[in-house]
Amino acid sequence: MIALVTGASKGIGEACALALSKAGHRVALASRDADALQAVAETLPGESLVVPTDVLDPAAIERAFARVEKEWGPVEILVVNAGASMSAPLVKTSDEDWQRMLDLNLTAPFRCLRRALPAMTAAGFGRVVVIASVAGKTGSARIAAYTASKHGVLGLVRTAAMEVAKSGVTVNAVCPGYVDTPMTDESVANIATGTGRSEEQARAILEGMQPIGRLVTIEEVASAVMLCIDNAAVNGQGINVDGGAVQS
Repeated sequence: MIALVTGASKGIGEACALALSKAGHRVALASRDADALQAVAETLPGESLVVPTDVLDPAAIERAFARVEKEWGPVEILVVNAGASMSAPLVKTSDEDWQRMLDLNLTAPFRCLRRALPAMTAAGFGRVVVIASVAGKTGSARIAAYTASKHGVLGLVRTAAMEVAKSGVTVNAVCPGYVDTPMTDESVANIATGTGRSEEQARAILEGMQPIGRLVTIEEVASAVMLCIDNAAVNGQGINVDGGAVQS
């Protein structure tokens, strides 16, 4: 199968790329950092393709899909992982911060799905997995823009899943809690700055928010992604990978 992973240069995206490659899929790697993508490509056991892409640019999304189609054929597995977070009280969230969260975490996935689904439905097979967040299931203080974007992307996933359910295509979301990634490192730094705590204390706060008492690993998130890819009866779901913090 031909897979495309956005945000593949590190963290969850890198782990998903490795899991897909180990499963025998050809993996196209997309992010803004070409050098980091090449480093990831060199670790994969199977065939890979480095596709530098800024998902905030609609033309760049089009070029990425066109490049994969030219080299290999239509994308059959799409993992939409590129995203970011930011933290501020709602009343101190600027219009620019709000728009940036919506553009990256909601509009970019919408454009990727819109581009990928026609070929999948025409072929009668396809798998789309969006990396969302448990912030899409519940509200938390100081992350209004991020939370709104993740609630929105779950709505996008569920609607897309209903539209393509009879075609052999599935669309799902995986909703991690706090994962041991560079993005969580940024959250730790923001908490420390905003509260006067040390980074060790801030990290302990995040670990304590999950009943398992630790951060989720990137491999645990990738495993849930592979479940969505391997099981055709899993569709329209937002699968929590958060140690039981938000139960569904």
